Amino acid sequence: MSKYNALWEYIQKNGSPSIKLSFNEIHDIAGIEIDHSFLRYKKELTQYGYQVGKISLKEQTVFFNKIG
Repeated sequence: MSKYNALWEYIQKNGSPSIKLSFNEIHDIAGIEIDHSFLRYKKELTQYGYQVGKISLKEQTVFFNKIG
């Protein structure tokens, strides 16, 4: 079980073609701070039908895009 499972499930249930979440929103959903390990874990999201798009450190946001 991944530490980001709660986030992946939230994104999948949302169902939108594209989702933008702030680092704070990700913390609230997943219960953990986003850190460098997120780059390793992001490949798990494809199992939920999404992929990680742009990660903005300046704006502290992450875009998630539906696959297909």
